[in-house]
Amino acid sequence: MSLADNKLKERISRQTRRMKQAERDRPTLLGQTVYVGTLGLLMVIPIVVGAYVGQWLDSLVEGYSIRWTIGFILIGVVIGAVNIYLFVKE
Repeated sequence: MSLADNKLKERISRQTRRMKQAERDRPTLLGQTVYVGTLGLLMVIPIVVGAYVGQWLDSLVEGYSIRWTIGFILIGVVIGAVNIYLFVKE
């Protein structure tokens, strides 16, 4: 066999291995559902915690105020967005 034949065989076998590996690594429906659910939790949990902390701080102030609640909800949105970015980047 010539050198070109060996290179062609090697390239074909490498591509075959890659295709088989890609087939094994393909995400399942359950895996995709878990991934999307995790993204949702990464966004929602900081917002809810921010709302509770803000409500608690607003309850300490005399009179009607939602400044802390709104502020901490916005901080929760930013933290949630950063969480999702870091998770997807990984």
